[in-house]
Amino acid sequence: MCGIVGIRTWASRGDFILEYLPKMRDAMVHRGPDGDGLWLSDDGTVGLAHRRLSIVDLSSLADQPMPNEKKDVWLTYNGEIYNHATLRPELVRSGHRFVTDHSDTEVLVHGFEEWGIGGLLERLSGDFAFAIFDTKDQALYLARDPVGVKPVYFAEIDGEFVFASEIKAILEHPRAERDVDPIAMVHYLSFLTTPAPLTMFKGIYKLPAGCWLKVDADKKIELTRYYSPGPGNCEIEREVKGLSPAATERFFIDGIRQRLDESIERRMMSDVPFGVFLSGGIDSSTNLALMSKYTNQPVNTFTVGFKGHPELNELDFARQAAQQFGANYREVLIDENDMIGYIDQLVHHQDEPLADYVCIPLYFVSKLAHDSGVTVVQVGEGADEQFAGYDGYLRYLKLHDRFWEPWQKHVPKGMQSFAAKGARGLSSLHPKARLVADTLDRAARDREYFWILSMSLWNSRKDQLVKYDKLQPGEHHQRMIEAGVLDPSILVPDSFAVIKSLYNEFDTAHPTADTLTRMTYNEFRLRLAELLLMRVDKITMSVSLEARVPFLDKDMVDFTFSIPGDLKIKNGDRKYLMKKAVEGLIPDDLIYRKKMGFGAPMAQWMRGDFGRKVESEILNSKIGERDFLDLDYLQEMFREHRGGRVDLSLQLWTIYNLVCWYEYWIGGKTGGS
Repeated sequence: MCGIVGIRTWASRGDFILEYLPKMRDAMVHRGPDGDGLWLSDDGTVGLAHRRLSIVDLSSLADQPMPNEKKDVWLTYNGEIYNHATLRPELVRSGHRFVTDHSDTEVLVHGFEEWGIGGLLERLSGDFAFAIFDTKDQALYLARDPVGVKPVYFAEIDGEFVFASEIKAILEHPRAERDVDPIAMVHYLSFLTTPAPLTMFKGIYKLPAGCWLKVDADKKIELTRYYSPGPGNCEIEREVKGLSPAATERFFIDGIRQRLDESIERRMMSDVPFGVFLSGGIDSSTNLALMSKYTNQPVNTFTVGFKGHPELNELDFARQAAQQFGANYREVLIDENDMIGYIDQLVHHQDEPLADYVCIPLYFVSKLAHDSGVTVVQVGEGADEQFAGYDGYLRYLKLHDRFWEPWQKHVPKGMQSFAAKGARGLSSLHPKARLVADTLDRAARDREYFWILSMSLWNSRKDQLVKYDKLQPGEHHQRMIEAGVLDPSILVPDSFAVIKSLYNEFDTAHPTADTLTRMTYNEFRLRLAELLLMRVDKITMSVSLEARVPFLDKDMVDFTFSIPGDLKIKNGDRKYLMKKAVEGLIPDDLIYRKKMGFGAPMAQWMRGDFGRKVESEILNSKIGERDFLDLDYLQEMFREHRGGRVDLSLQLWTIYNLVCWYEYWIGGKTGGS
């Protein structure tokens, strides 16, 4: 995968584009160390540029930006189209002439000519973000893949439209503003990431997953959603109608296995060495087993663990899986010093904070793969979201059935509010009381029991930390609101507004969906696209490594969203169907062992010298001068955590990421003001 960037102006700016577009492009050299390219329109109003990581069709004929035969359509593209070999013959039969041997990039160029942007996107199977400029109607198109594997950002700077694979490229524009968006900051403190289309940077936006954007000759911006995950995207209702429960279950088990097989085979498409991240869990072991089926060479596997923390490591299981399938096995062990030495790089490559400390081990295992000569890896993201693999899903379902629904139905609103107020008064007595208070408050105000699985600061803490009266959303969003890019309802310092907007969209389209499916939709639209997949893209690409996510193949996603929730968790068994689907493929002791999360010993690190360092940096940071946060309350949070009364490592890491980001990008480390 690669790095894309471009500038669209409405007056001849050729000299300016030729001076600054290369600087923007080369801010992302890590995304494409194998080559670069630049195209400037004849009238000097449009420039497209590209950094290339060569993976499919390594010849120079596949370089970008790439035109059609007439050179009136130009493309810069980041990603992989896994069905390009199927689409190419269809385009040839329609009269299109190809100059490359097997480049998926050229399929996009001719596909746009033949089918237009909408017709092209509905035919693609892949992970991508691309920009197309059509010189005939002077329109620029940006698109992001259905589930958001690949990011793309954009901004309007003094009347110019600018886009890039990473924010740091946009910041190379000489008039790009560097400042924090305070509303995005509030949402980040809840969700560990900013919800699309917001970013932490004022005036810079990210294209939501499953959307394309058109910027026309009259400067009009228009957003179109072409895909949304949900039941009914694949027509299986007729196939299961009339089947017995046992036959229905078997239908879904066989369907999962078939789609996994096809998806992993598609993602073996590569002209360079490939491998897999291996934990020895069900997802990565399935990846390895099916990859081994489609190659006559040992698969390269890569595993990461922590020195001195055997309770977090899955090394024995990973070694077992590698031995089972005759794979090449490599591992790396890291410690607190490795983490501390990596933080500045982490902040640089994330662009905006992603408060998931999995980024730390992810970097070191990615570097291990790259240093071993591998350019492509398969990863397991998306499996737990589709098949309900986390304990948290089961807890929320029990909460809904045993408390939320009867409480909402049978307890008068006045009594609900009284109970919530009483719980808030007691919330400081014990950490668990805070969760009870927040849950009762949500119930009393009809604010949904489930937001996303990985919440950082719930309201009882965030309301004490954030000085809401200091937050000003500003007028810079107006243009995007008018264009339909940004829902104005989320521009309030209340993160439930984001959740409400997502549930409203889903419930309108799927009013009879079950509880787990509603939860899964929110996970896909927010946590998966903007946190988990974003971390995979930013961290792997920081070492010029492409990550592929077979569990998030569009056919698989459409299929799993049509599976009833009570089959994904059966008799309290999480991931029930997935486990059944891979029986006989991987050993049962890997399938049915206790799940271990891929994390880091942050709780312990935050109670030692690193925690004291973090506290000092936060209290003396430049963002503190903005008076957004109550630093006295922040010190209280550190005291609580160090005392062992409660684990606040995630919350403190979230705040620390924000501070490091502000110091690096806004406070002056990289030239911000």
